[in-house]
Amino acid sequence: MKNKFYITTTLPYVNAEPHVGFALEIIQADVIARYRAIQGDEVFFNTGTDEHGLKIYQKALEEGKEPQKYCDEYAAKFDLLKTKLNLSYNNFIRTTDKHHIEACQEFWKRCEKNGDIYKKNYKAKYCVGCELEKTDSELVDGKCPIHPNREIEIIEEENYFFKFSKYQQPLLDFYDKNKDFVIPAHRQKEIYNFVKNGLQDFSISRLKTKMPWGVPVPGDSEHIMYVWFDALINYISCLGWPQNEKKFKEIWGTDKKPNAIQVAGKDNLRQQTAMWQAMLLSAKLPTSKQVFIHGFINLEGQKISKSLGITLPNPIELVDKYGIDAVRYYLLRGIPSSEDGDFSIERFEELYNADLANGLGNLVARVLALATKLKIKSQKSKVNNKEVLNLIEKTKKNYAKLIEEFEFNQALELVWKLISFCNIYIDKEKPWDNPEPKPIITNLLYCISEIADLIAPFLPETSEKIKEQLKESQTSWAGKSEILFPRLIN
Repeated sequence: MKNKFYITTTLPYVNAEPHVGFALEIIQADVIARYRAIQGDEVFFNTGTDEHGLKIYQKALEEGKEPQKYCDEYAAKFDLLKTKLNLSYNNFIRTTDKHHIEACQEFWKRCEKNGDIYKKNYKAKYCVGCELEKTDSELVDGKCPIHPNREIEIIEEENYFFKFSKYQQPLLDFYDKNKDFVIPAHRQKEIYNFVKNGLQDFSISRLKTKMPWGVPVPGDSEHIMYVWFDALINYISCLGWPQNEKKFKEIWGTDKKPNAIQVAGKDNLRQQTAMWQAMLLSAKLPTSKQVFIHGFINLEGQKISKSLGITLPNPIELVDKYGIDAVRYYLLRGIPSSEDGDFSIERFEELYNADLANGLGNLVARVLALATKLKIKSQKSKVNNKEVLNLIEKTKKNYAKLIEEFEFNQALELVWKLISFCNIYIDKEKPWDNPEPKPIITNLLYCISEIADLIAPFLPETSEKIKEQLKESQTSWAGKSEILFPRLIN
C-alpha cells in the first residue's frame, strides 16, 4: 500500500498577474511532489487562488467588474501556470468555491463551540496590501514598509475575534516537541520567539456594510470572515473536509502521523506556522507536519514593490522566450532555496549557457553521437568502473538528503558536479582516439541515464527527452549538439 503524501502552496491573491516570486514557490513544491511520487508515494498536491479580501474587492471595483467575474479571470491566469511551468499539482482550489465556503463556516462553528470566538469593539491600523493589522513598531514613517504607497487605514468597528492568546503555551509546547516543524531552523526560532513574546487575539470578521466580499459568518448576516481566517482553511477544504472525514484523515494525516507539508514565503511565517496551527488546535484537528519557508526574489538588488512599480517578470513570458526547464532551473539553482535571491536576466542567461547548453546539453549530445557512431547501447549492467559507480552512489545519497531538507539549489549543484565529472572524463579518455572506446562510452551512458533520473523532479521535460534518446540510441545525434538547450547568442 502506498504512503499518502500531501503538499500545498499558499494561495496567491488574484489582484495581479502571476510573477516569478510565486513561480518559485510552486516550482519548489512541484519538485517535492515529483520526488515523493518517484519514491512511490501517493501524492496530493494542492494549490489555487485566494479570492476574498479588501484589496481584491477594491481592485475589482477599480476595473469596473463584479468581484466574482474579476476573480474568474485572474484564477484562469494562475491555473495556466500548470501547463506553462509543467506542474504536477492535482488539485486547484478557489476560495470562492461553494464547498470551501461551507467548510469555512463549519470550521468557524467548531472554534466557536470551543469558546475561541468572541465579539468586541476595537480600533486598529490596517494595511490593505498585507491584509494585516499593523502595530506602530511595524510602520516606518507611518507607512507599511512593504506597501509604502498605500495609506494605512484605521478600522474602528465591532468585529469577531479569535483567542490567539489562549494558544501561546500550546504552540510553544508544539514547537518544542517538533524541532524541525519550520524549515529552515532560523525561521522556527523566529516564530518561537514571536509566540514567546505574547500573542494578541486577532480580528476574524469585517462588517458586511463596509466590505461585502467574503464568506458569510454563520449566524450573523452582518459580518463576513476576515480573509486570512477564510484562506487558511483551503488546506483542508480541498480534501473534502468536513464531509469526507475518511479522505481527510488519509491524506492530511493524524496527530501521530501527520502528512501535510506546506510551502510558504517568509512574509507568511506568522500566518502559516502560528495562526493556522492555533486555529487547527481550536477546531480539534491535527496540525501540519512541516512548513518550508522560502525567501523573496529581488529584481537585480531592488526590493519588489507593486506600489512603486518594481515588479518581477511574468513567468509565462520567460517560458515563452527561454523554455520551461530553463526557467525552472534558474529558479531552483540560481535562487537560494530558503533565503532571498536576485532575479537578473544577465545571470539567467549566464547560467543557461554555462550549465544547460555547455554543460548538460553538450555532454548528452557528445556521448550519444559517439554511442551512435560506435553502435553502443546504454546497458547499466555492464558498468564495472568503481570510480563511476562510487561517485553515482555518493551523489544519489547526498542528493536525497538535500531534497528531504528542501535544499534544492544544493541538490542541483551535486548533479552538475556529476555532469562536470563526465565532461572532464570524456576529454581525458578521448574515446574517439581510444582503441577500446566501448567501456568509456558505456560508463558515460550509465552516468547520463542516472543524471536523467536525478533531474526528473527539477527538469521533467529534459529528463524525458534524455530518456527517450537513450531508448533510441541508434538514432544519430550528429550535427544536433544543441538539441536540448540551444546556446543563447548575445
